Amino acid sequence: MSTQRITLAKGLNAGLRKAMEDDPKVLIMGEDVGKLGGVFRITDGLQKDFGEDRVIDSPLAESGIVGTAVGLALRGYRPVVEIQFDGFVYPAYDQIVCQVAKMRFRSKGRNPMPMVIRIPFGGGIGAVEHHSESPEAQFAHTPGLKVVACSNPVDGYWMIQQAIACDDPVIFLEPKRQYHADKADLDLDLAPDPLFASRVVRRGTDVTVLAYGPTVKTALRAAEAAAGEGRALEVIDLRTLSPLDMDPVFESVRRTGRAVVVHEAHVNLGLGSELSARVTEECFYSLEAPVLRVGGFDTPYPASRIEEEFLPDLDRVLDAVDRSLSF
Repeated sequence: MSTQRITLAKGLNAGLRKAMEDDPKVLIMGEDVGKLGGVFRITDGLQKDFGEDRVIDSPLAESGIVGTAVGLALRGYRPVVEIQFDGFVYPAYDQIVCQVAKMRFRSKGRNPMPMVIRIPFGGGIGAVEHHSESPEAQFAHTPGLKVVACSNPVDGYWMIQQAIACDDPVIFLEPKRQYHADKADLDLDLAPDPLFASRVVRRGTDVTVLAYGPTVKTALRAAEAAAGEGRALEVIDLRTLSPLDMDPVFESVRRTGRAVVVHEAHVNLGLGSELSARVTEECFYSLEAPVLRVGGFDTPYPASRIEEEFLPDLDRVLDAVDRSLSF
């Protein structure tokens, strides 16, 4: 059968397996990715099937994991490294920004850097400190890095393979609260969308809602609720954060005249700021209202017992829609 029903976790696992089967130069490294199969079980069974030389349990040292991957990539391998939780990426930040992002440019293109850095990101799982961050804007701000965020099981399967095949370094963001939440039908006979492309996931005429990763589901729930009040929200899953694919966004906003951006990261200097600027520059005469942003508050991520107050939810998205339509 070419169709199977999978979760995001299963989609990523199957995508990694397919990439490893297709290319013996693909390696996986990270903390507990081998025998345990990762804390979210994304790499479950891969070390058993491909061996300890290709699925490598590393020490607890993110800088060492990424630094080793740089050397492997320079020697022709395609390393896929897992950062166990988003908040643990900062010990590797120097390696990522100063080495990974710059190597291809520094060598005038002679040394590509085909590596993927998988980062479970976002909140909603009731985790402790450092386990529910949204650092995407820091990487999207860094030239030389590609940054993508999958939001659903089918994209997880295809996008991880496309990222591994890319000759540039890819920061691959995975919404951890979606790993085991929903299932979708994966049809292997259907061609996937390109990696660096946005996609309209719900058509509408009144307001364009832009989201990525964990907030795509929130935006779709808001669109469903708004439909009950006679309002048609168009939802776009951005999928790629660097480079941003703005053509579908511009086309949508020129029709709706309104835009709301939703992300879990802090609003201040988040992706919403760049999206708002670009939409205003390109669609100024089509806009009926300012571009509005809905995101996390400008505080460190709170204790798990109050994270639902921190995260953008259905009510906050619908409030932004109401404010946009009131102009």
